[in-house]
Amino acid sequence: MPKNKQFHLDNRPVGEAVASNFKLVLSDTPPLQDGQVLVRHHYLSLDPYMRGRMNDAKSYAQPQTLGQTMGGGTVGEVIESRNAKFVVGDKVVGMGGWQEYSVVDADQVGALRKVDTTHVPLSAYLGAVGMPGVTAWYGLLKIIAPKVGETMMVSAATGAVGSAFAALSKARGCRTVGIAGGPEKCAYALDELGFDACIDYKLHQNAASLAKALKEACPAGIDGYFENVGGMVLDAVLSRMNAFGRIAVCGMIAGYDGAPLPLSYPALILMNRLKIEGFIVSEHMEIWPEALKELGTLVASRQLRSRESIAHGIEAAPEAFLGLLKGRNFGKQLVKLF
Repeated sequence: MPKNKQFHLDNRPVGEAVASNFKLVLSDTPPLQDGQVLVRHHYLSLDPYMRGRMNDAKSYAQPQTLGQTMGGGTVGEVIESRNAKFVVGDKVVGMGGWQEYSVVDADQVGALRKVDTTHVPLSAYLGAVGMPGVTAWYGLLKIIAPKVGETMMVSAATGAVGSAFAALSKARGCRTVGIAGGPEKCAYALDELGFDACIDYKLHQNAASLAKALKEACPAGIDGYFENVGGMVLDAVLSRMNAFGRIAVCGMIAGYDGAPLPLSYPALILMNRLKIEGFIVSEHMEIWPEALKELGTLVASRQLRSRESIAHGIEAAPEAFLGLLKGRNFGKQLVKLF
């Protein structure tokens, strides 16, 4: 059995997360028991929600246990099997965590899923045809429920979720506007992802300034908003929402360091009779097959071309993760392990 490099959460962050919160450990991979498979991970997914799990605080997910392998999505291949459902060479997606190998009880529901890489690259199953893509699909279709001709908006527009949101929104005949950080990301949103407009939030110091830019980009107001950021961005968007607008709340990355994110003008929710709903996509597994079918078709037909930022080697995971939290990634952030 191979030696396994893995990152544990060594201590909890105070304020911003730092590389010293993590500890690289070399361990022996245990022998397989009946029903188990050994997976060699090709890619590890890095996602903003992981920052929330590093805190020992009430949240929608259990805190990451100290001294244990950081959790996270992985794709790879089966290299040894004692389970009749999986053979050596099968390409699989699971939650193997921040490590090079994982031993998986493959009979456990949802623990491991075979994937077809004939038309969809393996790495895409951690992005556009994985949890981020399904997240965009659920928020748009099940909460926002777009109508042809409406204006849809998403923050963190060039990330894995935002990229999928754009393709899904445009496919439904909506004007689609993004919010991103920096001219390069905004150009990518317009030229490659198909957004009708993209606003660089870094050009604005406060919600009032950003709201003015939103008014120019969305002259008919905003009907649906997919929230990934919070803070000043949410304040600005609320001021431009149309009556009976819908907001799907997926993330609040501006508050992941533990600071509160108060709303400046919550009365707008009542004044415009807004629907605001938070969601966790893992609580809606019943929609995954339908969502993955559409997302896979969009990727295979190149209607969805999400960019990937790839760090190399397990040792690169902490710095790549910290860069993700500061918006340094371009598209889906992955770590290539093999």
